[in-house]
Amino acid sequence: MPKTIRITGIVQGVGFRPFIHRLATELKLNGYVRNLGGSEVEIYVEEDDIDLFLELIMRRKPPPARIDEITVLSSRSIGIKGFHIMESGREMKKPSMIPPDFGICEDCLREALNKGDRRYEYAFNSCAWCGPRYSMMFTVPYDRDNTSMRDFPLCDNCLSEYNDPGNLRRFHAEGISCPQCGPVLWLEDERGRVITERPIETAAELIDSGKVVAVKGIGGYHIAALATDDEVVSELRKRKNRPQKPFALMALDLNVASSIVEIEGVEKLLTGPERPIILLKKKRSRVSDLVAPGLNYLGVMLPYSALHYLLLEKTKDKFLIMTSGNLRDLPMCRDEESARRELRGIVDYFLHHNRRIVNRVDDSVLRITNGRITMIRRGRGYAPMWFELPSKLDRPVVALGAELQNAGAIAFDDKVIMTQFIGDTDVYENLLELDRAIKFLAGAYKVELSDALCVVDMHPEYKSRILSEGFRDVLEVQHHHAHLLSVAGERKLKKDRIVGIAVDGIGYGADGTYWGGEVLLIEGGDLRRIGGLKHQPMPGGDLATLYPVRMLIGIMSTFMTDDEICSFLKEKNLYKHLPNEMKEAELALRQARGSIRTSSLGRFLDSVSALLGICYKRTYEGEPAMKLESFAENGRLLDEIEIKGSDVLDTSYLMKSIIESDARKEDLAYTVIYQLGRGLARIALKEENEVVFLSGGAAVNSILVRGIEDELKREKVNLLLNERVPAGDGGIALGQIMAVLMRG
Repeated sequence: MPKTIRITGIVQGVGFRPFIHRLATELKLNGYVRNLGGSEVEIYVEEDDIDLFLELIMRRKPPPARIDEITVLSSRSIGIKGFHIMESGREMKKPSMIPPDFGICEDCLREALNKGDRRYEYAFNSCAWCGPRYSMMFTVPYDRDNTSMRDFPLCDNCLSEYNDPGNLRRFHAEGISCPQCGPVLWLEDERGRVITERPIETAAELIDSGKVVAVKGIGGYHIAALATDDEVVSELRKRKNRPQKPFALMALDLNVASSIVEIEGVEKLLTGPERPIILLKKKRSRVSDLVAPGLNYLGVMLPYSALHYLLLEKTKDKFLIMTSGNLRDLPMCRDEESARRELRGIVDYFLHHNRRIVNRVDDSVLRITNGRITMIRRGRGYAPMWFELPSKLDRPVVALGAELQNAGAIAFDDKVIMTQFIGDTDVYENLLELDRAIKFLAGAYKVELSDALCVVDMHPEYKSRILSEGFRDVLEVQHHHAHLLSVAGERKLKKDRIVGIAVDGIGYGADGTYWGGEVLLIEGGDLRRIGGLKHQPMPGGDLATLYPVRMLIGIMSTFMTDDEICSFLKEKNLYKHLPNEMKEAELALRQARGSIRTSSLGRFLDSVSALLGICYKRTYEGEPAMKLESFAENGRLLDEIEIKGSDVLDTSYLMKSIIESDARKEDLAYTVIYQLGRGLARIALKEENEVVFLSGGAAVNSILVRGIEDELKREKVNLLLNERVPAGDGGIALGQIMAVLMRG
């Protein structure tokens, strides 16, 4: 009896239909293969015996393909002869993954570097196994007509390859093109004058001469500049209003990358199809100290398109700053008009191309946390691949995430599809991006938003909540509750009882105070705080986040008199790091007596960073604590510095101990972070459990994680932390959806 086979996973946009065609022809099967409207593939075969066919599908599938499920159904014969690739259907039988963008494969790069190949130095070379997917999709299924490649009809040579079953990488590969029929590049100066001759070579020469060039890439614009010239880096910081935040680097290949950072153990990740930025330990090199001031790490990625490779190859250094092309806090530019408008004054030249970027996708960022690969930002190469829930939802869900470094999600049945990294949704343009991304995913997966439950963060002032106004049913989920459940969500775990540690900047607590250093117990849908850091005054609210000396004043006010604090600030010259110096310090002291209080681990680490003279002003998210971690890596554990408290860790005592100690600052920094980890773990161990969850923005701090893990190991308790979604607010949406599932 004939069979209909439906395959879900990443099976569109990866050369899967041509692969099935070749395999079925080899086995002399009759039937067809086609894409369907849920990003799945449908195969029909006239033959009854398909065991070998199914076995070979699993064994030989294209490199970027991922098979999640194969369903086989009996069918009626339609009398088809031979095997065919049929026109795509629009119906959705089973949902499947929208393919992410893939980095250029070795074969395509080899062609672009081969003088005898017709695609020599072609910046947009791709095949069935690599190239942009999600960033150029208007809708599903993944056909050329549904992507921005529809603007480029295939030439005779490319059409011949497209129709040739013997062409392994280009037979029915929807995104292919060549210099005769594909997108074109041009260089433009800030006045709009166009340079069409040798645009890549000219751009490289300009960069080498110290100019800054905006480069239109796969998911948006980058800003490219020399990373070895202090004057160039300093000027770029002024133009971009980015005084301290590190710049990412792009290196030509592993050899070049290994000359500036330690790459041992991450080579496959650097060269894989995702091509993320990875934060890696600096080596002594020609990289300017201004690229990542105060940090021991550089964010490095390898080229993920022929365009990037060809540009780097023609520069003298073979590596460049390659940072997001945007105005501060705004979305990355994705078209020529926005680039000209927003990047004028920042860049000197623009390297444009005429392929439309449909979905903005930022580079993904990973780091190594105490030996584990963890995610900081989930974008290109990963989004919008889905996560599977441990059981099915009763209805569709839309999760709006939190506020900073945000991503949203949609969910239906047992699937969660997170948006790519969006950014800070207290910025209107980013809020629009979140709305747009959610609507795209809902449309692709046939999710009726009018039927969906909307989940938001409990914080009443988060701007992401604005998007919930069009929904009939809205559920609030506490911030740290969602953090911990995101750990369960990425592992497909549904536990009746979860013990977890949530550590971050600030989240609105279930008791109306501001949390950020908590040990929590989750039982079913209920959340209980069982311990954490002592709540400390936060003089001036957000000002204490911006100026850590304010937070330090608030903490000192719990164990010192006003006169003692003022004398200490003068003795250490700390008052000079407030905009209005002693007047502001005295105001902060008065505010501390009646200010909001927070148990935030992030804010406590910020205050230690200021006390030790490491960072006095936060110019980007997490800066004081990040610089403290880098500084602490050269330190050792001091036994005399302890943290006291049973259920509540006395951070006032800890701060007093630091102030009174004459130990090396590096040792103090290391000890504080490590002991906070141990203290939180001790509280968690009071609730007998075989595993402890860890999440929140500070959960990527290696020293903190080491302290937690060392303490848990004494009792043979395992630690689980985020690895596939960000531990920070970029993973909150997944946890929000898990909260719906847990409530039943």
